[in-house]
Amino acid sequence: MTGDISLLEAEFSALSPRRAVQRALERYGDELVISFSGAEDVLLLEYAATSGHPFQVLSLDTGRLHPETYRYFQVVAERYQIRVEFAFPDAAAVEQLVRAKGLFSFYEDGHAECCAIRKVEPLRRHLAGRRAWITGQRRDQSPGTRAALAPVEPDPVFRGKHDQPVLKFSPLYQTTSAEVWAEIEALGLPYNPLHARGMVSIGCEPCTRPILPGQHERDGRWWWENVNKKECGLHRPT
Repeated sequence: MTGDISLLEAEFSALSPRRAVQRALERYGDELVISFSGAEDVLLLEYAATSGHPFQVLSLDTGRLHPETYRYFQVVAERYQIRVEFAFPDAAAVEQLVRAKGLFSFYEDGHAECCAIRKVEPLRRHLAGRRAWITGQRRDQSPGTRAALAPVEPDPVFRGKHDQPVLKFSPLYQTTSAEVWAEIEALGLPYNPLHARGMVSIGCEPCTRPILPGQHERDGRWWWENVNKKECGLHRPT
């Protein structure tokens, strides 16, 4: 696996983000899924749509997203003529958490428990039969936790087909936020209207707020917690 990953990383580090998406689709086909969060990673879908290859899109419906995000999912599905597959949390697990701790326990004891139920476990189920997934992660999203992000790596959290490590591709890993937005605007792509209200990193409604000029985008997520804890468990073990 180490040798294979080294070769893959060398190959994908030399590719543009658009070509990296195309190449990943060529290699893994329907055993790969593109993760779409309803934020600026719409670029991934644009690259996939222009690749000439069929592609599958997965989003996490935590049950706590903004109304604007749900409507944006529909806009994107219609634009690209795709069916967005949604991963939902286990209803019994959500009910147990809410009955025991209420709807906003994360403000008191951290977001890890809620995210594990609403995000990590549903994604684990949906990646179990896959060999690879594509994410919109970038190094500049969180310098404290994503500075070493690679173009491709064995996922540290999820197992895939035949209980093998699922491969995680991050074509935008070296792309900056400014570059992403310049391309979105140049291509006339739709985007979540919450961005126009100062929300850069968009997640669940109770855990997302606008940022002020000069603040880092992750300052708008889980603002009551330590800056080094601003991961939900999808991309690194908690």
